[in-house]
Amino acid sequence: MPKSSSPRRRPPASERKTARRRWNTTKCRGELSEYALVYKAASLGFGVAKPYSEGERFDFILISRGWPEGDKLWRIQVKSTRAKMGDLYRAMAQRRCRGRWVSYLPTEIDFIVVHVVPEDSWFVVPIRDVPGRLNLLFTPKDRPQTGKLDGYREAWHLLRAPKP
Repeated sequence: MPKSSSPRRRPPASERKTARRRWNTTKCRGELSEYALVYKAASLGFGVAKPYSEGERFDFILISRGWPEGDKLWRIQVKSTRAKMGDLYRAMAQRRCRGRWVSYLPTEIDFIVVHVVPEDSWFVVPIRDVPGRLNLLFTPKDRPQTGKLDGYREAWHLLRAPKP
């Protein structure tokens, strides 16, 4: 195929995306939190697997060893937030389906793991404890822990085998 004779016009500097602007999209920030989850989970001794297809409702499978019946596999949906709603951080516990927002179901995922980016803190929330919720609210570290979901801060023990 012959090359086009007209040179490619480069956008003006004001329109060009810098590396920082490229990584400041919602999708890229979510991917960074996914990478952080892989590091965090592996450093805590979990196995981590990513589905080959993007058609699954979950982002990762966490493998927890030491269960009496064998390794336990957990379906994990990762969410990240920087957004505050009043004094609380807000994470969306929902997905798009045919143009509508719908909440996750216990038949699709086992846990929503929320990364609060400004604090680098994690909330490990069982989906069965937030049925039908579209938004999850979390108290910042420096405030009194009074929210309904504050007990799930760094609750990685929920994914581990019970001690005999």
